[in-house]
Amino acid sequence: MWVQRLIELTGWKPLGIPVDWAAVEEELGIPLPADYKELFEAFGGGTFADSVYFLARDEGVVFDFMSQWRAHLAVDRDPTTGEVSAVDPYSVYAPGGKGLATWAFTEWGDQYCWLIDAQRPGEYPILARAEDDEWCRYEMSTSEFLYRVLADADFQPFGIAHYNLGATFTPGQEA
Repeated sequence: MWVQRLIELTGWKPLGIPVDWAAVEEELGIPLPADYKELFEAFGGGTFADSVYFLARDEGVVFDFMSQWRAHLAVDRDPTTGEVSAVDPYSVYAPGGKGLATWAFTEWGDQYCWLIDAQRPGEYPILARAEDDEWCRYEMSTSEFLYRVLADADFQPFGIAHYNLGATFTPGQEA
């Protein structure tokens, strides 16, 4: 329902990107949210409203969910960076564990993540924060959260509809 609303809001024609979900989910060690998979297949990676960067698949790596997750995990595990995590006070999700996986971010430094717990597959609360601010928790689907960011001016502090940026989607390199 929310994926369809995003498609209608943006006027986007779904791409139908083929994805080997078994391989992706095997590497992650968890199944991904069903609506995220729909978004991924319909849009691919790219930018909503010229400001929300959605991670899915992109040959240029910028919008590629798995490439970004691997890079974040490598930095989070790097002993030379100390005890500070980019998603402090959390850690980046590692297979079999509990942590955050970023699925979108904004040009203003907002982060949109899932709190993933391998012991609780199928539960994907969204944690979001404005740059250097506290994490806010949302019990809603990925596509509902994204729709509210784009279309609901009262969805604060993350709603961007009041900026009149338009509900557009610009694909990454792959599309």
